[in-house]
Amino acid sequence: MVSEQQDFVSSSRKQWSSEPAFIASMAAAAVGLGNLWRFPYIMGENGGGAFVVAYLIALVVVVFPIMVLEVAAGRLAQGSTVQTFRQVNRFGTVYGWFVVLITMAITSYYLVITGWTLGYTVDSVRDDLRVFDEFSASWNSLWYFIIVTILAFLVLARDIKAIELVSKILMPVLLAVMLFLVFMASRTPGWGEALDFFFRVDWGRLNDGTLWAFAFGQAFYTLAIGQGYLVTYGSFIPRKTHVPRACVIVGITETSIALIAGFMIFPFVFSYGLEPGEGSQLAFVTLPQVFADMPGGAWIAIIFFALFFAAAFSSCLAGLKVMTAAVAEEFRLSNLRAISLVTVVMLLLGTASALSFTPLEWQIAGKPVLDVIDQVAGGNVIIFSGVVGAALFCWFIPPSRIRTVLGTGNRWWEWRIYLVGRYLPVVVLLWIIVSYAHTQVMS
Repeated sequence: MVSEQQDFVSSSRKQWSSEPAFIASMAAAAVGLGNLWRFPYIMGENGGGAFVVAYLIALVVVVFPIMVLEVAAGRLAQGSTVQTFRQVNRFGTVYGWFVVLITMAITSYYLVITGWTLGYTVDSVRDDLRVFDEFSASWNSLWYFIIVTILAFLVLARDIKAIELVSKILMPVLLAVMLFLVFMASRTPGWGEALDFFFRVDWGRLNDGTLWAFAFGQAFYTLAIGQGYLVTYGSFIPRKTHVPRACVIVGITETSIALIAGFMIFPFVFSYGLEPGEGSQLAFVTLPQVFADMPGGAWIAIIFFALFFAAAFSSCLAGLKVMTAAVAEEFRLSNLRAISLVTVVMLLLGTASALSFTPLEWQIAGKPVLDVIDQVAGGNVIIFSGVVGAALFCWFIPPSRIRTVLGTGNRWWEWRIYLVGRYLPVVVLLWIIVSYAHTQVMS
């Protein structure tokens, strides 16, 4: 049975055309919403400079080694997330499906936010750009969510070649537009205040466990750790790819764009007297006002929101690919049948998040459904998923097997990855115990 499963996987699996193609596709997959949308608003809600310090420490010390490990594991297994973790042990199969479910939850609201970017693109073309409250006063959130989900189905029906083509075009153009907006932001009255927000660190806040939880959550989110993206995309890597080198380039790209997004948005936030902790709609509240007052803003708005849509759309494609690969390989379905099934599920699940920004205003505990799902699935759950996945690989797969797929011949990478993967779970467990004991003492 296992042999038949592996034969099906091997016969149905394609590859990225090259290492640069993998890098562009992986970068585009995580850039869209993890950096352009989520990083600025999470940073705004968590005090600016102190959050940035914690976030960068988390990336370098912990998250990057796990990124390399997940990509290498996907390359080793040459299968979906479920197929990859099945090779660890029996529990690995259960964990693999858990990762797919996390990705399902995240992608369900990703599609909604991507719908916002498409709606803003259409409004920009019509020269009718509105602030978010006006945009969400009707049923735009629902209709655009449905449109984006159907578009994603059409792209994925053509498999990874379509993803690769979109990614190669997207990344350089998006970066150029963002840098131009940073230049425009540097000429606003709020530029100095934004720099203070970034670089003035309240070192006392680094003693706050909640800040570190958000920082690690965003770091895991930025590099798509524990969501199956890296394992799935890594399974399509060509044989000669140098995995750590490719991951370094992707990691630097992701981090740079997250920071650029902050420098792009916060000067305008302070210039217009808005609140940095606005929440998930921060970019959609700020940027329409910016473009309305900027010379040539109508044209810049069209370009920016079109690229924002493309970046967000690539994130959706990545999440849908994780689910499609698992469904196709586990149930031996064709790519078309698998993506059809996943699309129907997404239409059902995403409707709740879409309706939270319509006249119905669906909420959970006083917050929009979308915000609640993001805070749960995009925070501690991702950290838990990434830590458990690293532990499974490092405790149950021999180092020699991982070494064969890193493509480096350098044992320094191997030992760094294994030290983090093996002992991070222990550190996290101790941190939880200490934090809980401290909370009990304080109460």
